[in-house]
Amino acid sequence: MAADLAKRFRVPGYVASLVPYPPGKPIEEVEREYGVSGSIKLASNENPFGPPPLAVEELAAALSGLHRYPDGGCHYLGRELAAHLGAAPEQLVFGNGSNEVIEFLVKALVEPGDEVISSRPSFLMYSKLVQIRGGVNVVVELKRTGGMDQEPGAAFPLAHDLDAIRARVTDRTRLIFIDNPNNPAGTLVAAGELAGFIASLPEHVVVALDEAYIDFVEPEERPDLSLCRRDPRVVFLRTFSKAYGLAGLRIGFGVMHPELAGVLHRVRQPFNVNSLAQVAARAAIRDLEHHRMTVSETRKGMAWLRGELVRLGCLPYGSHTNFFMVDVRADAARLHELLLRRGVIVRPMAAYGFPDLVRITVGTADENRRLIEVMEECLGEIRGF
Repeated sequence: MAADLAKRFRVPGYVASLVPYPPGKPIEEVEREYGVSGSIKLASNENPFGPPPLAVEELAAALSGLHRYPDGGCHYLGRELAAHLGAAPEQLVFGNGSNEVIEFLVKALVEPGDEVISSRPSFLMYSKLVQIRGGVNVVVELKRTGGMDQEPGAAFPLAHDLDAIRARVTDRTRLIFIDNPNNPAGTLVAAGELAGFIASLPEHVVVALDEAYIDFVEPEERPDLSLCRRDPRVVFLRTFSKAYGLAGLRIGFGVMHPELAGVLHRVRQPFNVNSLAQVAARAAIRDLEHHRMTVSETRKGMAWLRGELVRLGCLPYGSHTNFFMVDVRADAARLHELLLRRGVIVRPMAAYGFPDLVRITVGTADENRRLIEVMEECLGEIRGF
């Protein structure tokens, strides 16, 4: 039936062949299916500490203004964020999540037949948005940087292969997406290596550095945000969904050269960022204590979890994010199922080619303790002791 409708309405083949983005089930539905309550969700890399208290306070005050259209240019948010970043307001483009800014880049720069390079595994929406435009996805596998059997806390042995990416650049290449740190590996390309890579590219290629997890990276290891002011080929993509705790309001932004920002505004719909998201983002910028607490507690939680997982006979890898990969030294799919039945949700990695691995988001101290207690019970069941 779907194929008949696609033919009748002359849906382009590259659209008809798209597989919709797979949404996760609401936690309430998971609880209903498994007959549990009080579940903890450590699978989606969200901020477990909640939204910034100042944002909640200012959102309540803003509700009476919902009959008005949003500030279509995010004027006040742009001024506050620019001052916070040391950028200029005209360098900023806001979106309904940073993924909408990714969509703006593809809309503005990619014509049918143009090539866009991304890595695998990484964010699925890069390739989907390119396919929607009729572009050609050029996918480069992450490179092996070592064996899987490493010391606990060592970097996961997969990382972006910049040499291989550079070798795939052609006259038709328009965009390169590099999520840095990478999801799901949690690995980081060094700032100096990135700068050299960008300098080696032709002038017609734009590099989008997706920095969704940059707040968890040590400041001295982050790429220089001012690079995009000097080089119009560079775009930094960031979000308020992770460290700032505003995932439910969907707001992100790009930092880029003002001329490229002007191009993206040509394809942006008016009022694309709702009023409440703008209010919450402005408050989140000012609520420095919540941001500091999130980063600090995440690092402490990750260190504690690693030690406990080693005690359980697992191999936890290092990460520059709020999540990390874990070789559970067992059937991870079965572990995932057993955890679900006890109200603990993590992400199995079999779909990425790692049947013995799970990805775990760092939770609150109480959530982390519960995870370890339940994992110890489940691993004992799997291993037969």
